[in-house]
Amino acid sequence: MNSARNVLIVSVIFILSTAFIPAVLSAQTETKPSFGISFSGFIKTDLIYDSRQTVNLREGHYLLFPKGESLDKDGRDINAASSFHMLSIQTRLLGKIVGPDALGAKTSGLIEAEFFGTSDADINGFRLRHAYVKLNWPTTELLVGQFWHAMFITDSFPDVASFNTGAPFQPFSRAPQVRLTQRFGRFSLIAAALAQRDFVSNGPDGASSAYARNAACPEVNLKAQYLWSGEGGRELLAGASVDYKSLVPRLSTPAGYRTDASLRTWAGQAYFKYRTSAATLKAELVYGQDLHHLTMLGGYGVHEVTDPVKGIETYTPLDTVSGWVEVQTNGPRFQAGMFAGYSKNLGAKEAVGGAAYARGADIAALYRIAPRAVINAGRLRLAGEVEWTAAAYGKPDGRGVVRDAKWIGNLRLLGAVYYFF
Repeated sequence: MNSARNVLIVSVIFILSTAFIPAVLSAQTETKPSFGISFSGFIKTDLIYDSRQTVNLREGHYLLFPKGESLDKDGRDINAASSFHMLSIQTRLLGKIVGPDALGAKTSGLIEAEFFGTSDADINGFRLRHAYVKLNWPTTELLVGQFWHAMFITDSFPDVASFNTGAPFQPFSRAPQVRLTQRFGRFSLIAAALAQRDFVSNGPDGASSAYARNAACPEVNLKAQYLWSGEGGRELLAGASVDYKSLVPRLSTPAGYRTDASLRTWAGQAYFKYRTSAATLKAELVYGQDLHHLTMLGGYGVHEVTDPVKGIETYTPLDTVSGWVEVQTNGPRFQAGMFAGYSKNLGAKEAVGGAAYARGADIAALYRIAPRAVINAGRLRLAGEVEWTAAAYGKPDGRGVVRDAKWIGNLRLLGAVYYFF
């Protein structure tokens, strides 16, 4: 009797629950904003042929420029040897997060990672690319986390097939940061305070974030930007920025004495993009000091030893000017494009009297020409690119200006297969 009654009670509760719970959930859905995470990304495989040995990252996947001559005892160039490789390490996973409002702002977040690793020893390793939270008010945006460096223009960068994305002719760096954007109609003012993590400055102990951390102040970037959009997919973007950073290369000298000698540098940038439904034109110019952490030519050197007994040093930056231009068609199925870049080492304004901590300190100039073709078929993309990069190698003089340079080139043939999800 009791058993039958219990079964009846449970049955009634179940029936009422199945009828009532959906109504409650529906009411909650109507009164509360939805939030969660959605995933996307792509699988990518690159097939790479180089006509000579190169300065690169991740087993040649990320190309910077060709290596200089290295002559054997018979006078033959050891680096004049071709190579071939296939890699899928650029495969990427992205999670976009939306959540409830906070502080009167729309909130969102993003996490992105890939299998590029943090070094050649960690190739295939799953590494963090981006991780940030954003607060959006009607005309103001606050971003906190790791994202592209403020000098990497996310609305206008080279759309090449190669993973180098136009480096070392344009800034390529991701950095922990706090970035504030204030919009005034078509104009925007952007201020960012940045640190260093994966893309770091060079120094006496090799590439490290310690030099920027020990300066005890963030890198600062200020930017002004204009964006206009019209009918038929037309868009005009123009902007300029100025960047300032400080480094402390040593806390102690080789002789064991404390030192706080610092290096203060600046950089300037201007960029432009014009897009129509048929084609897009982009261009950028960068002039700056110690651009090593932006994966560009440059760095700094020891200017003089002010105290020979204690080994106290002062430093001077190497100046670099770099620019690129790109044009591409915008067909939905077939696209063709051409990238061209040039970079020059201008040396230092003061004498370099000691070691130089720089990328390409023996390179006077670089240039690259890279035509490409892309076929899109649904979620599948096939890309082919021919990339000719040449470097003028020579000997730095007393101010770091490279003399008696000889041009050395590399031809890269790149095929890429993408599958987006």
